[in-house]
Amino acid sequence: MNGTVGPGRPAALEARGLGQVIGGVHVLTGVDLVVPDGQVTGVVGPNGSGKSTLVRALARLGRPDSGTVLLDGADIHRQDGRTVARRLAFVEQDGHTDIDHSVLEVVRLGRLPHRPRFAGTTAADDAVCRGALEAVGLVHLADRRWNTLSGGERKRVQIARALAQEPDVLVLDEPLNHLDVRHQFDVLDLLRSRPWTVLVVLHDLDLAARACDQVVVLDRGRVVAAGAPSDVLTPALLADVFEVDGRMTGRSTGTRLELFGTARAPGGPPPAS
Repeated sequence: MNGTVGPGRPAALEARGLGQVIGGVHVLTGVDLVVPDGQVTGVVGPNGSGKSTLVRALARLGRPDSGTVLLDGADIHRQDGRTVARRLAFVEQDGHTDIDHSVLEVVRLGRLPHRPRFAGTTAADDAVCRGALEAVGLVHLADRRWNTLSGGERKRVQIARALAQEPDVLVLDEPLNHLDVRHQFDVLDLLRSRPWTVLVVLHDLDLAARACDQVVVLDRGRVVAAGAPSDVLTPALLADVFEVDGRMTGRSTGTRLELFGTARAPGGPPPAS
């Protein structure tokens, strides 16, 4: 994969030949990945395929054993950390803290890359933070303590903290964890509502098909397919990688994915249509 996907689509974030070995296991092997500017790219794959390791490497949380991560065409590890944090925000899979901050205090952490060292929070910072909370529907919880929140509320606060960084690039590792169905759709609508460059790990293949401009499929640490959901999530790939029977439908009325169950044995009957 080269540095563009489609005409006039430069790559904001790119991986070239990423390799990662953890505990003697090759978790990533030769991963090439392009995240086009202004698009939503979904990363999908079976459990243990390397999705979280990949997005953490792309978010500059640890250096891969081999290969390069490029942000705006430059090695991300050669760029100043505060500069990267003003450009790119990361939402981890599970956020833990033992400090009993308020919700607003947690979101204020997203302003750190924009403030001089040791400077306090300004009124302008708080306006950005409250706007971020409003975007995720939690402004009414600004004074609540973090440790009193539900798992879904904490996830939405994490997303608000990332928005408070005012990034151009958002990298999210399973941001729909702990969210009910309504808030899953709210988050996906939010990711598509602004001209961010988004890389998001998703487990729900149907939501990936609906929300993403392109889908990257990882299997055993390698990219096995990348492109438009309707081109990538084919019956053959679903059976081979995910071991399920399924097909894309509704191309004229909106893409969606139908899954029928565990993939049939070779030579078995096709799923009912």
